[in-house]
Amino acid sequence: MPPKVVRRRLPDMLLEQGLITQEQLQECIALHRSTGESLARILVKQKYVSEEDLVITLSEQLGIPHIRLAHYNIPKEVLDEVPESLARQYQMLPVSVTGDVLTLAMADPLNLQALDDLRMLTSHDIEPVVAVQSELLAAIDRHYGGGKAEEMFDELLDAQEIADGGSIEEVRQGEEDVEDVSVLEAGSEDGPIKKLVRLVVLNALEAGASDIHIEPFEKLLRVRYRIDGTLEEVKGPPKSLQSKLIARFKILSNCKIDESRLPQDGRMRMRYKGRDIDFRVAYLPCRYGEKIVLRVLDKGNLTLDLDTLGFEEQPMAAFKHAMALPNGMVLVTGPTGSGKTTTLYSALHKLNEIGTNVVTVEDPIEYELFGVNQVETKAQIGLTFAECLRQILRQDPDIVMVGEIRDQETADVAVKAALTGHLVLSTLHTNDAAGVFPRLIDMGVEPFLVQSSVVLASAQRLLKRTCSNCKDPINVPPDVLERVQYAPLAGAPPPAFCRGRGCQQCKGSGYKGRVAVIEAMLNWPAIQEAVMRRAAGNDVKKAAMECGMRSLRQNSMDKAACGVTTIEQVLECTVADTF
Repeated sequence: MPPKVVRRRLPDMLLEQGLITQEQLQECIALHRSTGESLARILVKQKYVSEEDLVITLSEQLGIPHIRLAHYNIPKEVLDEVPESLARQYQMLPVSVTGDVLTLAMADPLNLQALDDLRMLTSHDIEPVVAVQSELLAAIDRHYGGGKAEEMFDELLDAQEIADGGSIEEVRQGEEDVEDVSVLEAGSEDGPIKKLVRLVVLNALEAGASDIHIEPFEKLLRVRYRIDGTLEEVKGPPKSLQSKLIARFKILSNCKIDESRLPQDGRMRMRYKGRDIDFRVAYLPCRYGEKIVLRVLDKGNLTLDLDTLGFEEQPMAAFKHAMALPNGMVLVTGPTGSGKTTTLYSALHKLNEIGTNVVTVEDPIEYELFGVNQVETKAQIGLTFAECLRQILRQDPDIVMVGEIRDQETADVAVKAALTGHLVLSTLHTNDAAGVFPRLIDMGVEPFLVQSSVVLASAQRLLKRTCSNCKDPINVPPDVLERVQYAPLAGAPPPAFCRGRGCQQCKGSGYKGRVAVIEAMLNWPAIQEAVMRRAAGNDVKKAAMECGMRSLRQNSMDKAACGVTTIEQVLECTVADTF
């Protein structure tokens, strides 16, 4: 007889095992109630327990075996016992059939409704086994032939309704306004077009993309997703649907459907797995039509906690010191897509208390933060960063975040705000933390104001994380370590460099996910002296490292030495320290 599943609460089991504390549980319950995400997934995301801990706890406490599915091959006749829709709905996978007993891998063996539904459908006795959720989902995709959205997308593109959906006359060189706007708008409301838009977005969300690129060329419409910082091409819709597809996106993002000669920006929202996902949509007129880029803004994946961002010890201590100051300017630098916004929002979340007035000015507002007064710039009506900042300073703020310092006027107002008792957080485009000081001086801010106002300058990058499913240890020769400037801290454990060999979960790349690396420079007296004499960025960086700052290269190598990333990623994303 299969083991009887006793219905017990997972939190009680984890508390009994001492894997989580009551405070951690209450925090995760609050997140569960606000986001609707499963409690188990939140516990894993917050890194309070690992997926393996959850599986072992359920297995031991319920007396149910556990199984690893990463390299498990299941016969087709066994898969046919459970419909794909049911397997995805309840996150379960048939493993084997022995007589009248169906062995079923489940992420949640306490889901009695799933067991009852399957027992009625198959007329088998069900013997549940526990599986790691990420491995289970990957196995479902592998055995049922790809994700649900991908399968639907292929079916839709092959369907006759798409083929007969009506051709759109293309814009030829020298012709203008050949398409009838009313026809485009009506066509964009057709059932197939709605499905097509939803599936393009759904595929991206299931792949974990941060951006969606829809690019028109002469004979095709290319779709690419940015996954872990790299653009990957996926199957795109027919070229004949280009105009209708663009029109549909414009309707959803509240943009002008009849404007195709000027760039436009909009926002839209879609529901995915019970939560609302925001998208920032940008349209750019190109040679063969408008290119669309959608930035995925998933608040459910936003980690608003500095302590969980994975910063090394020195930059984390510097950040906490700066956050505790009553006034001054904290600047985060780095290229687009380096995680600057996440770091700033995490800092705001830490500073946002009932006794503090926090105001931001952004272009655009990416995530909504409860308790924070967020202002969006509108340059077309004169509401620029500088003007917004002037008005904010009349609102009795304690903490101000400026989305980006782009010009002298904004820099001047921000510096004066930092000198008059406000803590100002902002971003700046420089290559490293030391570049903040000469950059502000180049903008026209006097050196004595710069050295008095900036309390912390930092630079950030996102490195690809080594796939935990397939990473293998490697030996790195000492001469290579010397060339890549590996300089471990005193007392650091022996290095454990790794490299992913490639597997199903990481699609053969050896990487899955990303991790932030940062250098943080406090305004030490040696820095102030260098700023006053208008020293070059390299001289400022040398002085900072002599004061104890760990550079981007050093912090990146520390992560590589722990197996979090690879030496190749360090070399690709950081530059050597040269003095």
